[in-house]
Amino acid sequence: MIMIKVYGAEKKCPSCVNLPSSRETAEWLEAAVQRKYPDNPPSVEHIDIEDSTSASDAVAEKVRQEEYFYPLVTVNGIVVAEGNPRLKAVYREIDKTQSPAAGTTEAPKE
Repeated sequence: MIMIKVYGAEKKCPSCVNLPSSRETAEWLEAAVQRKYPDNPPSVEHIDIEDSTSASDAVAEKVRQEEYFYPLVTVNGIVVAEGNPRLKAVYREIDKTQSPAAGTTEAPKE
């Protein structure tokens, strides 16, 4: 299963004042991927970087240490967007994850 994680905090970052919160971003992404992939929608999870349950999450720690802007979006652990995420980037990574690796399927030789 494909896992999308949206990292952020309830308090918006100073440069994100006019953007949706990370929780709103997670809800928006969840609705968008469910429409695009209705047969096998990726799972979307919001990670609050200020919540004690995220203390052991390495990516959340990097966001807390300001190595990344939030909301930060990952697909199966790969960072695909930070700040204002673009659906195309998220879809591209989902499609790469869902499709078999290029060149791994060959026609049998006679």
